[in-house]
Amino acid sequence: GARDEFWQCLDRHADDASKCEKLRLSFESRCPQQWVKHFDKRRDFLKYKRKLETEGYHPPEAAGKS
Repeated sequence: GARDEFWQCLDRHADDASKCEKLRLSFESRCPQQWVKHFDKRRDFLKYKRKLETEGYHPPEAAGKS
């Protein structure tokens, strides 16, 4: 629940963590540190996945050039 509240706050404030600091502290105090790391990575992955689904994959221009 603490994670969900924190993530909702980030969604409302365009990922501005400074506006969600109290919820972040609550999330960190209620969940084991390993879970916090896992959920942070999961949020980043879900954002990346959503971006791929909406914008598609665009390889970097420098890829394959040497």
